[in-house]
Amino acid sequence: MQDIGVAVIGFGLAGRVFHAPFVSAVPGLRLQAIVQRRGDEAAIAYPQQSTGVRVLRSVEEAITDPQIQLVVVATPNDTHAALARDMLRAGKHVVVDKPFAASAGQACELASLAQECKLVLAPFHNRRWDGDFLTVKELLAAGTLGRLVTFQSRFDRFRPSPREGTWKETANPANGILFDLGPHLVDQALALFGTPQTITASVRQERDQSSIEDAFDIVLTFSHLRATLSATMIAAEAAPRFLLHGTKGSYRKAGLDPQEPALVGGATVPRMGAEEEWLREPQAMWGDLVIAPDPVTAPGKLERSTVRTEPGDYRGFYANVRDAIRGTDQLAVTADDGRRAIRLLEMARESSREGRTLQVDLS
Repeated sequence: MQDIGVAVIGFGLAGRVFHAPFVSAVPGLRLQAIVQRRGDEAAIAYPQQSTGVRVLRSVEEAITDPQIQLVVVATPNDTHAALARDMLRAGKHVVVDKPFAASAGQACELASLAQECKLVLAPFHNRRWDGDFLTVKELLAAGTLGRLVTFQSRFDRFRPSPREGTWKETANPANGILFDLGPHLVDQALALFGTPQTITASVRQERDQSSIEDAFDIVLTFSHLRATLSATMIAAEAAPRFLLHGTKGSYRKAGLDPQEPALVGGATVPRMGAEEEWLREPQAMWGDLVIAPDPVTAPGKLERSTVRTEPGDYRGFYANVRDAIRGTDQLAVTADDGRRAIRLLEMARESSREGRTLQVDLS
């Protein structure tokens, strides 16, 4: 089949690290253009003479380019919905970096427009392709921990002072850690467990002179378990990325998926199919499993081991988008997934503001 032409709008961290390298590594997708209004970073990273990638200075050039069928929106958060809408109206398929939109209302409008135009619209919830998350899915599917009782998932950062001169530190409902990291944590929980029954949240500012939400704790209750999702920008010593307790044992995983730091450090993503995996987590970072082989009669007899982390691979996200555009597979992360995640984050703010537990309705 003919390659799908792709344009990435924006060449900050998202476009440079999470999008352009993985688009380039997936057969069937061709990175045609990068929209960077100012600066030469994109031209240096992707010289046109050797890569064929053109650097455009305006969004309008991408809209009118017939070679571009798929557009990746990797711009400041509050511009996501408007750019996605414009691209859909121009007949382009769209991937939207998180947050999918600044409100559930915007997300619903985008989903309806994509359906009306018969176009693929995918929120970039790439953390479903994190190695640690894939490992958690495997453990739960195998019943290794028995009936899961508590699930803790968190992203910790250490940035105690606000950075100057960045839109990410500007007061805006679409900015802040809740809408930056929250979409990943919430989407993973929804993908694992479905719709929760209740939500109780604390969304707050912990740093001095912070203009954005920089910490949150979200507690979701399901019929069978309690899930806690957390993030902070003041954690010099990070808590476990995942901590799960079940009736047969526990799983604890520290550290983050190695794909982002590898790319920030200059690694190159190999073309998909060239090798089975592109990055495997070092054994020293594997998670710890503590199991009671006979929890009823001998609960104190425990077996300890490490669990090899499944290889993460963000190429899988773009391979699925390619197949959905071609009509050979269902979209793994749908526009409605994006809407549901944003709605739950809105409810987290509401719960925090009102100091109460809310019944969840994501319809």
